[in-house]
Amino acid sequence: MSTPPLTTGAREPVADRTVVGEHLSLPLFRTLSGVLAGHPYLKVVVDRAEDTWHLLDTAAHPFHADYIATRVLGMDVSELDASLDEFNASVYMAPDRRFLLGVLSLHAEEGPEGHERTFLVLETTEADTMDGALLEFFYTFVRERVDARLPLLLKPANHRQEEELAEVSEQRVPRILGHELFGTRARTPLHPGEVTGRLRCFRTTKEYEAAAGGLGWSDIVAMPRLPDDVQRVAGFINTAPTTPLSHTNVLASGWDIPNAIVRDLEELVEKDGLDGAWVRYRVREDEISLTRLEQAPELRAPAWHQQRIRLEPPLLEDAPVLSLHRLRASDRDRYGTKAANLGELHHVLDSRTADLTAFYARPRPPRENLYGHLAARLGLCTPSPAELRAAATAFVAGTVGAPDGVALPFSLQHRFLTSSPALQQGIGKLKMALELGATEVLDALCLEIQHLIRHAPVPGSVAEQITRAVPAPLAGDGRLVVRSSSNAEDLPGFSAAGVYDSVTTVRGEDELLDAVRQVWASLLSPRSVRLRHQAGISLDDTYMGVIIQVYVPATLGGVLVTCDPTRREDFRTVYLNCSPGSPEQVVEGGVLPQQYLYNTVEGGGRTVALGTAGEELSAGIRARLADLSLTGRLLQSHFSAPEVDRPLDIEWLLTDQGDFRLVQIRPYAL
Repeated sequence: MSTPPLTTGAREPVADRTVVGEHLSLPLFRTLSGVLAGHPYLKVVVDRAEDTWHLLDTAAHPFHADYIATRVLGMDVSELDASLDEFNASVYMAPDRRFLLGVLSLHAEEGPEGHERTFLVLETTEADTMDGALLEFFYTFVRERVDARLPLLLKPANHRQEEELAEVSEQRVPRILGHELFGTRARTPLHPGEVTGRLRCFRTTKEYEAAAGGLGWSDIVAMPRLPDDVQRVAGFINTAPTTPLSHTNVLASGWDIPNAIVRDLEELVEKDGLDGAWVRYRVREDEISLTRLEQAPELRAPAWHQQRIRLEPPLLEDAPVLSLHRLRASDRDRYGTKAANLGELHHVLDSRTADLTAFYARPRPPRENLYGHLAARLGLCTPSPAELRAAATAFVAGTVGAPDGVALPFSLQHRFLTSSPALQQGIGKLKMALELGATEVLDALCLEIQHLIRHAPVPGSVAEQITRAVPAPLAGDGRLVVRSSSNAEDLPGFSAAGVYDSVTTVRGEDELLDAVRQVWASLLSPRSVRLRHQAGISLDDTYMGVIIQVYVPATLGGVLVTCDPTRREDFRTVYLNCSPGSPEQVVEGGVLPQQYLYNTVEGGGRTVALGTAGEELSAGIRARLADLSLTGRLLQSHFSAPEVDRPLDIEWLLTDQGDFRLVQIRPYAL
């Protein structure tokens, strides 16, 4: 039977084609379905009390809960809003629940002899806590009411469901895991956007480098793996799998240009003759398209051509080399952003007085706040606000540590640069070339200056200040890591991800001074100078601090961002990538990492991709990554204040002693 028309206030009734109790055929599915992430999908509600199911018209009913409450139980919308969390718990978490909520999505794959095979996938929401018996009941109920010619697979929606299904025979419940279903998708959005430009396809980095000089702001670069030093263009296309947390996608996000994985690009290019053609490139959650234009369009230079980013004037008077734990966020004008943020992290972990609950305090209509969800994540029952704040800070301090190390101020780089007449002369020439717009000589000037920096002697007083300040645990023959910390990064409109150097294999005093000079020299690389000049950042105001840390062996390392990079409106999710070893392997894109999504509101996590490793992490490690994700969300309350919805980008590692260490924390793609 069909449901009556849906009325919404004084508007005309909305046609509602929802059906109850009917057998599901493919034509009926297509009639009722919408599109999500490029696949047709249909919401279903199983009513165990009535022994029937509801096939929801997607256009009329965007939410399961609203439909059940208003159309089945006869509740008023205001009544539902007033008890939304309790209602959700009754349909997603209660073991004896009346209603089972799910989604059916339609997929196709190439079968034997090239024939396309169409199949349905059934899944619940990621926060659903169905056990194995209930999942089997849900699958069987739906299977009996779907056209028998359509294969049906159950997809566990979270790690808990995967573990529950492991005890259920695959003959009784055929299944497919999320990374199996989506790992072979032809097209995957990385950063949304739409642009008109000229498509330029390259098979190798060598091909790209040979053509890079002729690329401009209206080009769309397509290749298997974009190099970290890719120049600023109109859009990116990856033809091989990658991660949204790679340096190149962080750049795409910071530059606000479309970026996607298009694994069938070669077929599109060959079919429509797209290489070198003008195209309209669109990336959305549910659509990725390239449309050839018949003629070159009239284009205006992008807004960033007129962009002018002003830096806070750096403080160049003599400042001491300081331990990271002595810095605060306000020290960024003397030691750089990365060093200042790590100092602030030490403060947060040591003080135990910071309010890390502000993200959960923000109203999320119809909810007044998310305090109840945070309390549940922390294992508390109706705590007071003060108790919740204390529990949050204790949880973070118990989950992660901050790195030990020292920070070199801008003043040391300034003293070094001014000690060499040759360096001063070279920098003067570079400034003049920038002022005159003589871009053809920039690369040669920058490379010459970098050579001078790497080989100029460090003044004795500067060298002594560096080596003397390195504490005993960081000295001797132990391995050091030397990282950049500039004032020209992590800015609104200019992330500088992957632009400056870090050196991770430093031993002894001589190598230490060489590494410091290499980091200083990266501030004047051709690419960094060009990118800053495009953003209107003055060379006079740009300086480089340095962080020196002891190398910490890691069994696992990675990056997390406190959002879903492809769905920024999702306030629940943290996206986490990891690979064996250091975080650099993730951001540099040398290996495809394991990728996870964790819900920091209702709880639960799911696997997006197994990456190069090809195998799942243990349940114990995944549970610890859930704690790490919640820690990232809590730190967002402090580091993003007062705009607590602004996501963070956090590099982390798991030491061989089993402890989490955060090695970098910054805003994500401002």
